[in-house]
Amino acid sequence: MEPTITQGGNFSDHRGTISYVNDFSFKDIERFYIISNSDANPIRAWQGHKLDAKNFYCLSGSFKIHFVKIDDWEQPSKDLVIETVFASASDSKIIHIPAGYANAIESLESDSKLISFSTLPLSNVSEDDVRYDSNYWKIND
Repeated sequence: MEPTITQGGNFSDHRGTISYVNDFSFKDIERFYIISNSDANPIRAWQGHKLDAKNFYCLSGSFKIHFVKIDDWEQPSKDLVIETVFASASDSKIIHIPAGYANAIESLESDSKLISFSTLPLSNVSEDDVRYDSNYWKIND
């Protein structure tokens, strides 16, 4: 499976704005959390997931979501291609990163918030989560 984007939209009138992603299904979602990186450390990198799929939605500010397809969990190639998707609060979309990838979350503005919907129950996280050094793959701006 490849990463995908489910595009939503926004509706505004005199009452305010509604942001939505009507084509996203919560069927396999087990839990969620909100990421807010510090200004001193705007990049949270690299977390790999053998079993868990991640679905990211920007609540405020903006982010770059970087990801690589892992070729070997014990010693992945340092030459893996980094793919990047931009997400902002004004562009209502969900970025789906399937199991088998490592990701890096880069805040582009202060106080940016990203919600992550996960498909793996918390009880199974210890067998899934693989962390790599934050500079294992170099993010080019």
